[in-house]
Amino acid sequence: MYLGKVIGSIVSTKKDESMRGRKLLMIRPMLIDSEDPTRFKPGSNTIIAVDTLGAGEGELVMFSQGSSARQADGLKQLPVDAAVVGLIDTVSIGGKKTYEAKND
Repeated sequence: MYLGKVIGSIVSTKKDESMRGRKLLMIRPMLIDSEDPTRFKPGSNTIIAVDTLGAGEGELVMFSQGSSARQADGLKQLPVDAAVVGLIDTVSIGGKKTYEAKND
């Protein structure tokens, strides 16, 4: 599993029939900053992931890739390579809280 930030959404009107009604999100992987391990830095790639939990733009999420992504509920037979499998509340590194979700 990986951490990522939701940076946008994808709309595709023409796609495999099995994907109809599935929410697609653009995810930027988040990495631990090697110069300051209490901070994150964005990765250089982007991932399109199926949203299984109702994540929103700007949220920090946990996502799975590859065959593990298809283990999420309802995705076993779908042609997916990434899925949002958790919404992050807090992250602590070295005993220090480095992230806390905003409760709007």
